Amino acid sequence: MKKLIFLALFIPFLAKAQFKIVNTSTTNLLELRTGTWPLTLQKVTKESETYYVLLFRDQEYSNEVIMKTIRFADLEQLKYFQKGLSTLKTGTNGDIAEFKEYSIKKVDDKKEGTWYVLNAGDGGVTNFQQPDADKMIAAIVGL
Repeated sequence: MKKLIFLALFIPFLAKAQFKIVNTSTTNLLELRTGTWPLTLQKVTKESETYYVLLFRDQEYSNEVIMKTIRFADLEQLKYFQKGLSTLKTGTNGDIAEFKEYSIKKVDDKKEGTWYVLNAGDGGVTNFQQPDADKMIAAIVGL
C-alpha cells in the first residue's frame, strides 16, 4: 500500500520532467518573393536566443523543392550581410562579397539590370535583383 501511495505521488513529477515547453516566435521581417521561388527574411526568437534566417528555394534544382536557409547568429551578423549588399551596390560587375557561410556575387546585365547571386555554404543558390537588394538593405538598417 505504501508503494502505491509513493508511486501515485512520484509519477506526476516523472511525467513533468519528460516534457519541456519552448516558447518560439518566428516573425517575417521581409517577404521578397512568394510562390514557386520564395525569398524571406525572418527573425526567430527562442527563450533568450534571437537569430535571423534568410529562407529561399534552391535554384539549382528546378524540378524539386529544396528549401535552404542561411542563419545569422545575431543582429551583428545580419548587419554584415547588409553591408555586403551595400558595398556590392556601388561595386562593378563580377564583384564578390565572401563570408564564412555564404557569398554574394554582383552580375550586371544590360537588358535586365543588376542581379545578385547568393551562394550558401551548403550548396544552395538563389538570385535577386537590385530592387530586392534595396528592400533587404532598408529592412536590416531599420532593425
